[in-house]
Amino acid sequence: MKWKIQLGRHEQPEEIPALARELGVGQAAVRVLWARGIRDRAAAHRFLQPTLADLHDPYLLADMDRAVPRLQRAIQSKEKILLYGDYDVDGTSSVVLLTTVIRLLGGDVSYHVPHRLKDGYGMRSEVVEDAAERGVSLIVSVDTGIRANAVVEHARVLGIDTIVTDHHLPETELPPAVAVLNPNRPDCGYPEKNLCGAGVAFKLASAMLRDCGWSSDKLERILDSFLKLVAIATVADVVPLTGENRVIVKRGLEGLHTVRNLGLRALLDVSGFPEGTAPSARDVAFRVAPRINAAGRMASASDVIEMFLTTEEATARSLASQLHELNADRQQTEAGIAEAITKLCLESPVTDANAGLVFAGEGWHRGVVGIVASRVVERYHRPVFVLGIENGIAQGSGRSIPAFHLLEALESMPDLFTKFGGHRQAAGLTLPGDRVEEFRARFEAYAAARLGPDDFERELEIDAEIDLREADDKSVMEILGLGPFGFGNAPPSFVIRNLKVAAAPDVKKEKHLFLRFQDGSRTLRAKAWNSAERAGELAQGTLIDAVVQFEDDAYSAARGYAPWQAIVRDFRKSAAAGGAI
Repeated sequence: MKWKIQLGRHEQPEEIPALARELGVGQAAVRVLWARGIRDRAAAHRFLQPTLADLHDPYLLADMDRAVPRLQRAIQSKEKILLYGDYDVDGTSSVVLLTTVIRLLGGDVSYHVPHRLKDGYGMRSEVVEDAAERGVSLIVSVDTGIRANAVVEHARVLGIDTIVTDHHLPETELPPAVAVLNPNRPDCGYPEKNLCGAGVAFKLASAMLRDCGWSSDKLERILDSFLKLVAIATVADVVPLTGENRVIVKRGLEGLHTVRNLGLRALLDVSGFPEGTAPSARDVAFRVAPRINAAGRMASASDVIEMFLTTEEATARSLASQLHELNADRQQTEAGIAEAITKLCLESPVTDANAGLVFAGEGWHRGVVGIVASRVVERYHRPVFVLGIENGIAQGSGRSIPAFHLLEALESMPDLFTKFGGHRQAAGLTLPGDRVEEFRARFEAYAAARLGPDDFERELEIDAEIDLREADDKSVMEILGLGPFGFGNAPPSFVIRNLKVAAAPDVKKEKHLFLRFQDGSRTLRAKAWNSAERAGELAQGTLIDAVVQFEDDAYSAARGYAPWQAIVRDFRKSAAAGGAI
């Protein structure tokens, strides 16, 4: 694994001590800010203490001046409005948000989210035709629709206006809608290009509510309440937690300490976060969001929406329990597919010749193949598609590595697919089952022409070097205060050099290492996950350089110990002991 250190031992800018004094924090945290391009007091203050004022004007989105009046007219005239969403966290959160806003303003609104297995991804003409029969005159798509040109045109012919709100990359031509809200449309100058679908829906909601004439205090309270759900969607959609997304997630997660929405309260309870506690971004990604997604993956995403919209506590808790059970089913199903792929890789090992990977299996549950693809990418560090085949149709999802644009790969071979879409890091597709082998060959060839051995080697991004004496409670908690951490704002990593192994490591569950290091009079206890095979490199007395991250440790804090733990991401013999620098 390659180490890429932003601020080495001899690269500490002289401005860092002064900035640390101005901010009232230690130099370790400021080194992280500096390494990530935050290098003046004003920028650092916005980063550390973001407010709603740091969000951009929603009217900077192209077509917002068309979307708001059309929605206002529909609400005032009691037109039937249909929200057309997607089945994942981003889509369902968007539906809940705009349903709440439209009802708050007195509108007549219903919603539709497709069934993943029956309907697949995207907007369908059959749904539009049914809406027309029910008297719907305005459809608002959320987290979908940017490539549904034919469906939007069909709606227009049937007398239905459409407002598209989406964040996925558009095609050359935009849908023929009344308004298309998407920061990624070529002619949109909106400063934040990385909003998720719920983020775009939030901007529309903000613009609508801003025109209500409410006091600034009331508006801020309502928008802050919406940010709780938008924050969950932002984390779940794996968009960069920088810029506007950071404001959304930081304020939204902070608000989860106190929750009034019955569905969200019930969901947090079954996820292990009772009243007064709040999940971190990592907790949202691994404990909260999977339970929401489980409905769309294993059953119907409508249950999620009903859970968030219900005014009956018993209903909310019943639906949250169902999501919890569905998530357990999802985990079991996912494990089965992962085991099958592991067997395939044992039979035909992955080598440098395999620049891109495609796995397919009869009956593989299409609702979980995206998760499995992510796991395979983690293991092999290559772009991957995992497909489930049923009734002669292959459907699946892909995940990628930083050096490879997944959607561009699919756009190079559109003749293969009946449907496809996505973005750089994630994509979905449908194709005839008898063309899977052709897809595998063409995808692997495309990847091989663009990726080399260096792209397959993982690179460990390291913010700075620190001394062990800096790893005290105060400094570590300041470092943790730079969260929320996730994609685009990774947990800070530090190199600590010349650590002496104080004792041979303890091996836990035959996988993990529990470590103890010394540097002079200081001792550092740490854990190294899934590193048991490297225990032999850590004999007592060995000098090593270690890449260390810090994490909250509520379990230890509750027992009177340090409220954090150190995690060793990688290590090597120190230069002082004859190792590489």
